[in-house]
Amino acid sequence: MTGATGLIGGALRERLESQGHRVFALDRSDAGAAFRYSAERREIRLDPAIELDAVVNLAGANISASRWSEDYKRLIMESRVELTRTLAAALAASAHKPRVFLSATAIGFYGDTGAETVDESSPRGADFLADVAGAWEAACEPALAAGIRTVNMRFGVVLSRDGGVLKEMLLPFKLGGGGKLGDGSQYMSWIALGDVISLIELCLRDETISGPINFVSGRPATNAEFTRALGKVLRRPAFSPFLRAWLIRLLFGEMGEALLLGSNRVVSRRHEEIGFTPAYPDLTEALTAELR
Repeated sequence: MTGATGLIGGALRERLESQGHRVFALDRSDAGAAFRYSAERREIRLDPAIELDAVVNLAGANISASRWSEDYKRLIMESRVELTRTLAAALAASAHKPRVFLSATAIGFYGDTGAETVDESSPRGADFLADVAGAWEAACEPALAAGIRTVNMRFGVVLSRDGGVLKEMLLPFKLGGGGKLGDGSQYMSWIALGDVISLIELCLRDETISGPINFVSGRPATNAEFTRALGKVLRRPAFSPFLRAWLIRLLFGEMGEALLLGSNRVVSRRHEEIGFTPAYPDLTEALTAELR
């Protein structure tokens, strides 16, 4: 597993190990590790004595950690594409190929959709995040060409009190200063962390699942609806704008425009096809379960 210490990776590793699975994390520092990645040499070492059943790729630099300078945009792209391409090639060349390769990507694949609803059959968008997601998925090609069942996990906003956007929103809301961003009309396509882990488990065990799958609840909410629901669950006011659009653009530049003001109204047509039903399809119920 790459990204094994992240929000999703940590929760997934805990779940799999509780079921008796042995999980190996891809190491970046220990030269003696069984599975090691050297970014400088763009090289991955796989221990030939260990036959991997599945590989889950969750690595990538935080897209919201900094304003998007050209250098940081390059880091966002390369941290995903180069590692994924190198990993996919190493798996393809392995004498003991894994049964399945699950690789992260994002619903940013579709670009800013405005009020239009899109699903896995929709085309790729034309902005920076769409370019990143497209290149990220294309980097899986060596594994796919080698006959390894490959799933592209297009993640929406993952709800967890321990990380991601929800964790960042908790403090201002608890202090009574929470509210919508801009005019609040932009859509957020969200999914509870528990549903993410359940869907990954399904993708790991069901041999018929491959290709792109949107990891979303199926009920996108506008930013205004999301903030009202969060205020209700926390029993705090959430009526006034938290940040005006012009201030977001001033403070965060292109990153703010894409992540805070951009609209992603994304659903999944594949959930029914593969037999997946989210445990938390309702936003208020998902927030209540996560924050109780």
